[in-house]
Amino acid sequence: MIAEGTPSSLQQAVKKYSESVAIYRKLIELDNVDAPRYRRRIFQALLGVGVAYHDSGEIEKARESYEQAFDAAKAIDDSFRPVMQAKALDKIGLSYESSGDYQTALSFYKDKALPLWQGMPERRLSEEAETLRHIGGIYQSLGEYQQAFNYYSQAQTLYQEDRNNLSGIAQTLDAIGKAYGELGAYDTAIENLSRARDLYHQQKDYSSEAFALTALGRIRQFLGEAPKALNHYNQALSFLQSDRDKWERATVLNNKGAVLTELGRTGEALAVLNEALRLESEVKHVLGEAFTWKNIGKAYYTKRLYQQALDAYDKGLSLSRRLKFERLEAEILYLMALVESERGRLPEARSSVKQAIPLVESIRTKITSLEQRASYFSTVREYYELYIDLLMRLHKNNRTADYEAEALRASEQGRARSLLELLAESGADIRQGVDPKLLQRKQALQLQLNSKASQEFRLLGSKQLDGQQLEGQRLVISKEIRSLTNDLEQIEAELRQSNPRYKELTQPQPLNLKQIQQQVLDSETMLLEYSLGARRGYLWAVTPDSITSYELPERSVIEAAARQVYDLLNARNKRNRLETPAQRAARVARSDREIPAAAASLSQMVLAPVAAQLGKKRLIIVADGVLQYIPFAVLPDPSAEPESATAQPLIVGHEIVSLPSASTLSVIRREVAGRKAAPKVVAALADPVFMRNDERVKAVLNKIGSADEAAPARAGGAESVKEFELVEAAEDTGVSSGGPYVPRLPGSRIEAEEIMAMVPPAERKLALDFESSRDVATSSELSKYRYVHFSTHGFLNSVHPELSGLVFSLMSERGEAQDGFLRAHEIFNLKLPAELVVLSACRTGIGKEVKGEGLVSLTRGFMYAGAPRVVVSLWSVSDFGTTALMVRFYRQMLKEGKRPAEALRAAQISLMREKQWQSPFYWAAFTLQGEWR
Repeated sequence: MIAEGTPSSLQQAVKKYSESVAIYRKLIELDNVDAPRYRRRIFQALLGVGVAYHDSGEIEKARESYEQAFDAAKAIDDSFRPVMQAKALDKIGLSYESSGDYQTALSFYKDKALPLWQGMPERRLSEEAETLRHIGGIYQSLGEYQQAFNYYSQAQTLYQEDRNNLSGIAQTLDAIGKAYGELGAYDTAIENLSRARDLYHQQKDYSSEAFALTALGRIRQFLGEAPKALNHYNQALSFLQSDRDKWERATVLNNKGAVLTELGRTGEALAVLNEALRLESEVKHVLGEAFTWKNIGKAYYTKRLYQQALDAYDKGLSLSRRLKFERLEAEILYLMALVESERGRLPEARSSVKQAIPLVESIRTKITSLEQRASYFSTVREYYELYIDLLMRLHKNNRTADYEAEALRASEQGRARSLLELLAESGADIRQGVDPKLLQRKQALQLQLNSKASQEFRLLGSKQLDGQQLEGQRLVISKEIRSLTNDLEQIEAELRQSNPRYKELTQPQPLNLKQIQQQVLDSETMLLEYSLGARRGYLWAVTPDSITSYELPERSVIEAAARQVYDLLNARNKRNRLETPAQRAARVARSDREIPAAAASLSQMVLAPVAAQLGKKRLIIVADGVLQYIPFAVLPDPSAEPESATAQPLIVGHEIVSLPSASTLSVIRREVAGRKAAPKVVAALADPVFMRNDERVKAVLNKIGSADEAAPARAGGAESVKEFELVEAAEDTGVSSGGPYVPRLPGSRIEAEEIMAMVPPAERKLALDFESSRDVATSSELSKYRYVHFSTHGFLNSVHPELSGLVFSLMSERGEAQDGFLRAHEIFNLKLPAELVVLSACRTGIGKEVKGEGLVSLTRGFMYAGAPRVVVSLWSVSDFGTTALMVRFYRQMLKEGKRPAEALRAAQISLMREKQWQSPFYWAAFTLQGEWR
């Protein structure tokens, strides 16, 4: 029976199909010869009834019809039977998926329909691909993104094989784009969704195009581009005018209501959201209702109607729990905590967000790709910030409870988690015991990625293209690099999934207060851990037997002060072609004069609260946000008066070490415990050959009888820096046909030679000139040395951080161009169990800042490769200034027997006391990250 009030279009469809079934059954009784054909038509009619019910939201009735269609298919005794059975099973799976019963849906798709498709003598590729895509969608809904990507990839391959099925390809790109959007990988999401939208438009599939537009709108919303998002939603709605588009229209209205709330148009938002709710109720779109109640709650929250907001959230929470949709459940719990926090109901707020954290952790651990895991974590970092804030506010009201320690634990839980897991994984070679084909695919992708990166480098040196052409080609290469990077991430994830040793690894858990005190600190060491929040920040000062916490100014205030310090420290690196040498000298001198006051101001914010406890202790700094760019060594001792002439930089009284989290040090110590020291002392690579017009190339070419009319290479002076940056290098006046001008670093040669003079010949390795190459840098020979020193250019690729790295000889001994780049993604492949790796290059401690992970720099790669401590730089450093620092640093280690952290401190103090190098620009750039013992 059709329910009263059911739309007439549904009544007509059901009546038509039902009459057809009756007619064909009569015909079977009369004509056995054509019975198979009639049975096929009965199957199609029953399937049609199911689709009509499904489109109208009558999911239970749709499922009944699909099940009847499956039974009808059993009676078909020809080659079409498995095809029809698979189709019916797919539809039954879809009905369970629409009801939010994902596990049952997965069973129908994966265990029943898929084997039928795959077992057919003549495979029906597009139908099989559709089932694979549905399976991917279920895994995506369950938060198992790696599984989702695996199935989407299989579907895409089959769609392409089946005469390049553009509709299927578009739907898969659409699904992939949405998954990346949920993970916070917005550039990749936009790229896939835009391609899907173009294909939909090309095929005039406007309903699907509307959904792609909606997904793009959500990405724009996440990026803070609300007006663009609203435009996408309005455009999508214009495509959804049919009565059959209720489901899709409700989804778009839901998103439109959310963006109207963001734009402050809450009255309109609530009207739109209630319309979405009405449509979702009609078509029984339960998950849509859950999202709509969440958005209604946010609208009420904006209007400060807190009880109405909580009532709406409660309804959304109930539905999301019923559907076991963890991601939405966690978000609603977080939003409820915000409401309770605003109402001053701190225990209730804490309870809500505390329930959200395990859900976030559950979703996170299902993501095998560490890059995607970090990307997802960045989208929920605010949950941890709110949890910390609530705990610290509760601590302020009740200092007898353990809120302070719980907040520190939450801080550790909310930072550098992927690094923690990388370090734990480093001891288990994920390449062992896996399919060799996976390793071959990984190697091939890395070669392609390097090739594209080299192509980008050469492009920057082109004189054949104008600015517009150059930018156009760079965008094309950038997209190709992003695609290759995503493919490489998937291969890495597959390697982890298929490696038996990786499966045995337990996920390392962040340390609590007692564990930090016992496993990380000693009596001479204090941990200073920072958490910067939108309304207030916090600092925990921890010793082996105490914890003290302090409230700091809000994030924006601290960030403004920190940026001022960083900009002043970097004054020498600013480029202004219109500036005369005298004007530049005056600007730099003015910046140097302003550094003490700016540093004192920041010190008063972030160090003054704990000044009385510092004593002469070693300080372990776990920074947050923009503080990660600041060398704490340069901040004045907070016990002195602000701007006091007697205030000494913090480094004078304290050894300073940086860590991404306290927990990482515990894992580092566990991984290197019992490891034998390398037999030899120091290996150094320095003074590579970068340009064809280098005198060393010219000498070789003359020797072998090849003329070279190129001008001699320019050498850097005292102010030259050990860096070129790909996005800036094309502006250099020295661009050559082989790529941007890369200046020689004569100071690096002096640096390496003076270090080597401190070591017996049998215990050292010095690679200069052409030997200072990528091949030597990646050779297993370096694992024989306790200290590995790279003195060369660093390069930062701000668009593709995984392609940042170090530059070695770009020329062979025959003057031929070669790949001399050691990129971040390759450093992870090294086996380098050195006690210390020194990156005497520019900005090697800087990388992409990922919320919840911190600065993702080269340090991670070298720690993964086996180094427990790495010395890195925070800005573009002077060639000869760095030489002076590094020689003193090694003298303190090799001649005075000091630990690396202790030796770096002594070298920096020594340098700052000489007039030539007294500016912090010269002595403060380098920090030691990792183990200080």
